[in-house]
Amino acid sequence: MVKLTPELINQSMQYINPCRERELDLRGYKIPQIENLGATLDQFDTIDLSDNDLRKLDNLPHLPRLKCLLLNNNRILRISEGLEEVIPNLSSIILTGNNLQELSDLEPLTGFKKLETICLLINPVSTKPNYREYMAYKFPQLRLLDFRKIKQKDRQQAQEFFRTKQGKDMLKEVSKKSKLSAAAALAAEASNGKAAAEGGRFANPEDMQRIREAIKRASSLAEVERLSQILQSGQLPDKFQHELEQNGHNGTSAVPTVDMDY
Repeated sequence: MVKLTPELINQSMQYINPCRERELDLRGYKIPQIENLGATLDQFDTIDLSDNDLRKLDNLPHLPRLKCLLLNNNRILRISEGLEEVIPNLSSIILTGNNLQELSDLEPLTGFKKLETICLLINPVSTKPNYREYMAYKFPQLRLLDFRKIKQKDRQQAQEFFRTKQGKDMLKEVSKKSKLSAAAALAAEASNGKAAAEGGRFANPEDMQRIREAIKRASSLAEVERLSQILQSGQLPDKFQHELEQNGHNGTSAVPTVDMDY
């Protein structure tokens, strides 16, 4: 995996695409999360993040010039709310080959008032009953869905369907799931904030490997249990992190101690 650094952004290919738009090519780096896109200085109409390892569409800076996001073949299963405030002119988003499961997962996209093209092919959500009717109903400005034109008769059929009891029940169910998903996301953010406030952070793969090595060097069962709890929680207290790094730099075999009340 490669971090999306300002250096990578500046070194990546930039060109005028066939639509005569300025495009930034960030394909195929296996980037795990979006970050540092402020380094683009809002100079691009299109950003291509296809063939990476993204799981969430979030953490975008204010990019009013951006019109098109290409996100094919990632692992996106969640779209953050409020993105319309930072990329207000987005008109096209291509999400082919991701892991969006429910119609409620698409609710954050309804805030984009200029969104005319959406592609969700090879996502579980695209196989849901009444998927196309739902999209035509919830996105009145949409022109192309999965590269098929939405015609006026499609909109009329969608309107008629969602006036029926079945359609109204479906909307209620999607709304309920959307609220639950939003609440779960807020809880996760609060948990991350609490970890930060308590002086800890979540362990990265290198940290995890260091903890495993520390377990091998442990001199008592109590040490093994403490280290195993940290490994399972995935949260690294600051005190433990500092001692772990110090031991690594010094080349010592001492096992860091940690108060499990962190």
